Amino acid sequence: MIQSSLPFISGVVFSGGEPTLQKESLIALAQYAKGLKLAVGIQTNGFFPHTLEALLEKDLADKVAIDYKTTWEGFSGTAGGYYPDARESYEKNVLKSIDICKQAYNNKKLDEFEVVFTIFYENQQYLQDISRKIGNVPLVLQQGAHKLAMTSDASTEMTQGEYICRKRIQQERHPPLTFDEIKAIAEKLERTLRIRTREMGEVTYEGHRRRRASRKR
Repeated sequence: MIQSSLPFISGVVFSGGEPTLQKESLIALAQYAKGLKLAVGIQTNGFFPHTLEALLEKDLADKVAIDYKTTWEGFSGTAGGYYPDARESYEKNVLKSIDICKQAYNNKKLDEFEVVFTIFYENQQYLQDISRKIGNVPLVLQQGAHKLAMTSDASTEMTQGEYICRKRIQQERHPPLTFDEIKAIAEKLERTLRIRTREMGEVTYEGHRRRRASRKR
């Protein structure tokens, strides 16, 4: 697929599932793409820092986007998630992944790096703590939209029709946060970040407090 697309592309992005779960395969694919003079992007939840470290040591990644997950998504503190040990290990691993990428970015070994927080009504409570823990790295608040596959409490006896109906009711009750709602949440973080929504695209947001502080200086 990469070979046949060469006339039309300048890079490839490996994303989920979770690409860093398959370390050797990902390294081989990234090496192949680099051999074709293509840029390589990695979109990951940060659960496997050693894979990211290996890619960066071999100069096989040009951009890394870490999609920071929360307890609400089944990571870092509650049963569930994509991996059996997610609740014990996720936060430690994702912060290690962020540190690895931050160092590579500061040392000019990584062209682009960002931490992405996909924001819903249900997980916004975690954002201030995450913002504090990740420190001074590029942060993106991305508008989330409920998907049918995200229901974790569906009974095994529930029919497909009942399941879809239940999820649609949930989607109607909790539509995606608007740009203005996300902006109000971003204001509390007191940092420059980017807001990514369907209606506005991607917008850099400094916040009123930071702008006032800059004018005083």
